[in-house]
Amino acid sequence: MSMEHFPPLMFAGLIVIMLIGFPVAFSLAALGLACGFFAVSQGWFPPEFMSALPQNVFGILSNELLLAIPFFTLMGALLEKCGLAEDMLDSMGQLFGPVRGGLGYSVIIVGFILGAITGTVAGQVIAMAMISLPVMMRYGYNMRYATGVLAASGTITQLVPPSLVLVVLADQLGRSVGDMYKGAWGPSILQVLIFALYTFVLSRVKPHHVPGVPKEARTLQGWALWAKCLRGIIPSAILIFAVLGSMGGLPGINTAICTPTEAGAMGAVGAFILAGIHKRLSWPLVKEAMKGTMRITAMVVFILIGSRTFSLVFQGVEGGHWIENMLSDLPGGQIGFLIAVNLFIFFLAFFLDFFEIAFIILPLLGPVADKMGIDLVWFGVMLCVNMQTSFMHPPFGFALFYLRGISDTLFKNGALPRKVESKDIYMGSIPWVFMQLVLVAIVIFFPQTVTAFLDKEKAVDMNQASELLQQMSNPNDKSGSDMSADDASKLFAPEPAASAAPSASAPVDESEALRRMLEENSKK
Repeated sequence: MSMEHFPPLMFAGLIVIMLIGFPVAFSLAALGLACGFFAVSQGWFPPEFMSALPQNVFGILSNELLLAIPFFTLMGALLEKCGLAEDMLDSMGQLFGPVRGGLGYSVIIVGFILGAITGTVAGQVIAMAMISLPVMMRYGYNMRYATGVLAASGTITQLVPPSLVLVVLADQLGRSVGDMYKGAWGPSILQVLIFALYTFVLSRVKPHHVPGVPKEARTLQGWALWAKCLRGIIPSAILIFAVLGSMGGLPGINTAICTPTEAGAMGAVGAFILAGIHKRLSWPLVKEAMKGTMRITAMVVFILIGSRTFSLVFQGVEGGHWIENMLSDLPGGQIGFLIAVNLFIFFLAFFLDFFEIAFIILPLLGPVADKMGIDLVWFGVMLCVNMQTSFMHPPFGFALFYLRGISDTLFKNGALPRKVESKDIYMGSIPWVFMQLVLVAIVIFFPQTVTAFLDKEKAVDMNQASELLQQMSNPNDKSGSDMSADDASKLFAPEPAASAAPSASAPVDESEALRRMLEENSKK
C-alpha cells in the first residue's frame, strides 16, 4: 500500500468508528494511534514523529481560551436552575397569550433570551416544556406545533452568543471569539424572525392549531404583568451586555477589555447574583451545577485529545493535501464547496454532537476554506447554524429525547391530560429543521448576514504602496521625498464594505502585503 492511498482509508475508518456507538473520544484516539504505528512500520514518517504527540496534547490543554468553556457552562447551569426560565415563560405567556399563536411567540422569545444567558440545550428544553407544554395542551394547541416550537427554541442556544459552540469554532479556526460572537448575531435574529413568521402564517392559515388564550385566564394585569416581565428581562439583559460587551462580542463595540475566559468568569459571578436575586441560591443548586460543568468539561477534553491524536497522524500521511485536492476541485467554486461541506455536516449531525463535529471535522475543512479565500468567521458561523440541526434530527436529535423524557414525566405526574406520542414529537420537528436549513442557505448566499456586524478591516492601496517602496529603494530620487506621514497612512484605507459576494477574497493583511511588495522589489 502506498501512502497516497492511506488518507482515504483513515477517513473511512473515522466514519465507521463514529457510527459504531462506542465513545468517540476513545475510539478516535485508538484509531489514530493504530494508524500512526502502521505508518511508522511502513516508513512513511519516523518514530520520532509520534513522540511529538504528548507535547502537542499538553499544548492544546494549556490553551487559556478553552478555559472559557467551564465558566460559560457553570453560568448556564446556574441560570437554568434558578427559576429564571419559569418566571419569564409565565410572564411572557400571559403577555402574548391572548394573541393567536401567542404562547408560541412567548416560547420563541424566551428561548432566544435564555439562549443568550444559559447556553445549554437540555436545561432549556426541559425548563420550557415543563412550564409551556401543559398550558399549550390545556388551551388546544396542535401537539406537533407545540413539541416542535419547544424543541427548536431550545436549540437556538447553540447559535446565540455566548454559545459554547462559537468558542470552540473560534479556537479551531484561529479567529477571535468576539468576532465570532458579532458574526452570529445576524443569523440568530434571523432565526427568531423565521420561527415567528412561521407561527404568524400558521395562525392565519390554521388558526385552530394555535388559538389565543382567553383573557380571563390571566392572573396578572396591567403594570403588575409588565413589572414581572421586566424583572426577568432587565437583569438578563444586563448580564448579557456585561459579558459580551466586555469581550467585544456585541456589534458596535470595537474594544475588548476582557479575554473570553475573564468574561466567562464574570458571567459565572453574575449567574450567582441572579440566582440570589431569585432566592434560589443554595448549596444543592451549586453542587448540581458544578457536577454538570465537570461532566461537560471532561467530555470536551477527552474529545479534544482523541481528535488531536487522529489529526496528527492524518496530517503526517499528507491527509490534509488529499482533503484540499478533493474539495478544491468541486464544481461551482466557493459555492460548490460550501454546499458540499454543509450537506456533509448535516448528515454527520444525525449521529454526532456539535463538539465531536467541531473537534474532528473542522480542522480538516478550515485550512481548505482559508486557501479558497473564504472568510473563516463567516464559515464558522455558517457551520454553527448547520450544527443546530444535530439536536433536531429525527430519530437521534437530543432535543427530541429531552422532550420525550420530560413529557412522559409530566404525564405520569398528572400535569398533561394525555400522553405525547413519539410520532408527534418527530413529525413536529420536521418543519423546524427545514427552517434551520433555510437559514443555512441564506447565510451561504448572503454573507452580509454575518459580515455586516464585523469591524471593517483595512485594505492596502497597492499602487501607492508600490510607489512608496520605489522611493525607499532609490534614496537619490527626490521627486517623492516630501511624502508626509499622513500621505503614507493613506496607503491603508478602510475597506468600503464587508464583502457581499461569496467569491470575494478576504482583505489583504497590511504586514503581509508589505512583505510581498518588499520581496518583489528586491527581485527587481
